[in-house]
Amino acid sequence: MRSIHDNLQAVRERIARAARHAGRDPRTVSLLAVSKTHPAPLVAQAVEAGQRAFGENYVQEAVEKMDALAGDPGKERTCALEWHLIGPLQSNKTRLAAARFDWVQSIESEKIARRLSDQRPAGMRPLNVLIQVNVSGEASKSGVAPEEVAALAGAISALPNLKLRGLMAVPEPTPDTALQRRRFRQLRELLGGLPGDADTLSMGMSDDMEAAISEGATLVRIGTAIFGARQKVRPAA
Repeated sequence: MRSIHDNLQAVRERIARAARHAGRDPRTVSLLAVSKTHPAPLVAQAVEAGQRAFGENYVQEAVEKMDALAGDPGKERTCALEWHLIGPLQSNKTRLAAARFDWVQSIESEKIARRLSDQRPAGMRPLNVLIQVNVSGEASKSGVAPEEVAALAGAISALPNLKLRGLMAVPEPTPDTALQRRRFRQLRELLGGLPGDADTLSMGMSDDMEAAISEGATLVRIGTAIFGARQKVRPAA
């Protein structure tokens, strides 16, 4: 069985190959290790292997890992970690999310955005946020419709404690590379219409990162290829 270190190295090499194939500098693509449902000791192994940015679906689960890692003997390393919320955010969890996360990638309503801005603790830098876009139009998927992006982006840009960094999408899984690229291309085209200096396209996972990088992904969210099969899913929180 390969180690977390080996898996991370293999993923970084995939990212670099895909970027070069697309004529891009590999340094323009960042890796978000999706640690949702995986225990803190596995995250600690990824930290030891040099990974710093982690993605979580559930607020309470993420906070438990943050606290566990803060008590790790390598605290000087874990203090520099960057935490991204990539799952749907409920209104009753916005205060905790605003206080503990560096990024929230799943913004899909002005109400949630406003609560995050109002509840961001004084003295903290603005919370980085992404608008989640439902580029495949699936009823079961979270995210706003593409035609709703501009209005939500305008509302977020007016909030003092948020910084709109770009867009995120989770298209339907498909082995059709051409369809993968069309979905990702749509997100890239939407990014160009955002106000300010939005610069982030969070798209691409273990099975489709190459297509995403070809279409301009700046952040790929990789879980299975690093940590293995997902653990038993916890209730949303």
